Amino acid sequence: MLRKTTTAAAVTTLAVVAGCSSSTPATPAPSSTAASSSPAAPTTSTAAPGSSAAGAPAAGSAAGVPALSGNPTEVNTEAVISPGGATPPTALATADIVAGTGAVATAAATVDVRYTGALYTDGKIFDSSWKRGTAPVSFPLNRVVPGFAKGIEGMKVGGRREIVIPPDLGYGAQANGPIPGGSTLVFVVDLVGLK
Repeated sequence: MLRKTTTAAAVTTLAVVAGCSSSTPATPAPSSTAASSSPAAPTTSTAAPGSSAAGAPAAGSAAGVPALSGNPTEVNTEAVISPGGATPPTALATADIVAGTGAVATAAATVDVRYTGALYTDGKIFDSSWKRGTAPVSFPLNRVVPGFAKGIEGMKVGGRREIVIPPDLGYGAQANGPIPGGSTLVFVVDLVGLK
């Protein structure tokens, strides 16, 4: 999960909760790109549930959204994110893999989610709540980085969404643990509940 923190200079920076090797968040140096950018409206599209055969990649239906393999519509199992295309999107992009039917997440919501985060370039996982079990994690959307929060906003409980976060809404040029500087990030998020 991506969290934002504030330094003494009031520059917004990011931290990744690295569940695979440590429960301590890594904190990068301040990044002016994350603080000064104005996020573009996300591109959202809905993939038809069951549109791909089990085991076959499900094409991301929004431009620049990587395919998912396995059974991407099965929200009770971790999604497998394929590498993205040659050119990652420069704006936030989302694709609803499963449309939820419950309450809608707003910017002020505290969400209960399960998620997997991977690098766009190679699909390598850098964080996954699934690695710590099937229980969802809870956090307020106003406490995470803009790309992650904006990608979840508008989701309905019971839904699964793929979110592609460009560097200016993620870490910018700053490296952070397993995430190289300038990385485009991909998350598959299952919205389990709202508070």
